[in-house]
Amino acid sequence: MMEYQIEIRVMPRKGILDPQGNAVAGALASLGFGEVNEVHVGRLVRLTVRESSEDAARQRADAMCRGLLANPVTEDYEVDVLQHAGASG
Repeated sequence: MMEYQIEIRVMPRKGILDPQGNAVAGALASLGFGEVNEVHVGRLVRLTVRESSEDAARQRADAMCRGLLANPVTEDYEVDVLQHAGASG
């Protein structure tokens, strides 16, 4: 088994109300950053998994997103396998 470092980016779907993004956009405008016209706030999840291959690690991370880490109704997600961290025993 190998350890794989994974990053998962979860973002609100386009067209879905993003109150946190709207609040940040308003705050930026009030601080003088009027050139910003759209803000989307999401989250980044980093994790390390032990799997037999990079493809298996990606599939497990995808299952985690569908089961817990992302709301499939309002959010999109992207899984990146960054590197393998080495063998584990």
